[in-house]
Amino acid sequence: MTSEAETPPKRAARVPETATGRVRQARRIYRRLVEQYPYARAELDFESPLELLVATILSAQTTDVGVNKVTPVLFRRYPDAAALASAEPSEMEEILRPTGFYRAKTRSVIKLGQELVERFDGEVPGKLADLVTLPGVGRKTANVVLGNAFGVPGITVDTHFGRLARRFGWTTSTDPVAVEAEVGEMFPRKDWTMLSHVVVFHGRRICHARKPACGVCPVAHWCPSFGDGETDPDKARALLKYELAAPKGGEAPVPLLVDGGVPDASFSTGHRGTPVVPRHSGAGAQGEAR
Repeated sequence: MTSEAETPPKRAARVPETATGRVRQARRIYRRLVEQYPYARAELDFESPLELLVATILSAQTTDVGVNKVTPVLFRRYPDAAALASAEPSEMEEILRPTGFYRAKTRSVIKLGQELVERFDGEVPGKLADLVTLPGVGRKTANVVLGNAFGVPGITVDTHFGRLARRFGWTTSTDPVAVEAEVGEMFPRKDWTMLSHVVVFHGRRICHARKPACGVCPVAHWCPSFGDGETDPDKARALLKYELAAPKGGEAPVPLLVDGGVPDASFSTGHRGTPVVPRHSGAGAQGEAR
């Protein structure tokens, strides 16, 4: 027998009228996305909170792939906040040129290094209230760093997350802070970081901005926006974009659950190493971070 997840629905799902119904539908979508992307993580390469913070700032107006090409050179030349603070702008500009807006980014990174040295002894703070006072750091960047380098749950509302949250009926807001608050009420705090990852993965690979691949979407049966994109499975499959990294490098197709595929948990995370979560993260840090 064919299950509902193996064939596209005939119509879009309704947004439940009650808050309880909306939460149940949202969590069902989340569980399915975790099944589809069990290896979802930040797609910027990093080995420390500082590297992730800088890489996230550099990712503005460019791709994670592009940032990952320049950060190894950048961090070899400037391994800590003090080195960033004392960098010669023209030299750093040449390294950052491929990321676009390299002059502005150079100024931001050097200023960041200076602020870290002057105010935080060269260390990246592990609290949201401190992070957002740094140059070039807003709530989105702060939540990326907290969730992935410090183990402090946070919802990262980038363009992908905001778009999908509205398509799923989780919010109608376009304000990132409001989206973060409204969606956060629907999920346990412990799930916030992984929620951010799987939603962003889905937005980049299947639920595209202009033409989502509805016909091969693993959450199509619970999506109020089904039909906004291509519903024919074969045509939708042609729209898919693929993973940044796959086992042993290279690119590989997304293993679609709608095709009966089993996601390969051996996919590389995109990190040069496994970041060590500092001892001060965990329950205590979670309470301090917001």
